[in-house]
Amino acid sequence: MSAVLELTRHRFSRAHYDRMIDAGVFGPQDHVELLDGEIIDMAPQKSRHATAVTLVADALRSAFGADVTVRVQLPFNLDDHSAPEPDVAVVPGKPRDYRDAHPARAVLICEISDTTLAYDRGRKLAAYARAGVPEYWILDLNAETLEVCREPQNSDYAQRWVLAADAQASPLEVATQHILVGDLLP
Repeated sequence: MSAVLELTRHRFSRAHYDRMIDAGVFGPQDHVELLDGEIIDMAPQKSRHATAVTLVADALRSAFGADVTVRVQLPFNLDDHSAPEPDVAVVPGKPRDYRDAHPARAVLICEISDTTLAYDRGRKLAAYARAGVPEYWILDLNAETLEVCREPQNSDYAQRWVLAADAQASPLEVATQHILVGDLLP
C-alpha cells in the first residue's frame, strides 16, 4: 500500500518577492505577479487586450479627474502575500505619493479579461474582496460585457451584475459620471 504524501507549498511574502526583484531574479521580461503567496505567470497580452487597457484607463481618468491616480499594469500592495499588477487601478492621491511604496488602497480595480476570465473571476476576485477593494470591474472581451462587483465581504462581493455593451457604468466614487461599456471595448 502506498501512502500519499501532501507536500507543503512555500508561500512567498511580499517582502521576499520584492527582494527577489531587487536581486534580479525577475526582470522586465518576466511577466509575473504575486498572489496569495504564489508567483503566477501572467498571460501574454494580445492587441485587443492592450487596446482595452488603454480605453479603460482613459475613461477612468476622465471620470475621476485629477483627484486620483490611474495606474496601468503596475504593482499593487494588496496584502503581505500579494502584489498583483491589475490592468487598471484607481488609487487615491498623486503619482509621487507612491515614490517609495506601491499603493495598498484602491477605489476601483479593473481587469481586462479574454483568456484569463476564470482567474479574474476566481482567485483575483477573492483576493481583491478580502483586501476590501470597494469596487472591482472585469471587462470580458469575449462576451463584450462589464462585470461590476461591489461591497466586499470576505472572499466575495455582495453585489455583482453584468452590463452589456450598450449599458452605462458609473464608478461608485463618482456616481454622477457615466461610462458607456461599449466605449471600453476595442
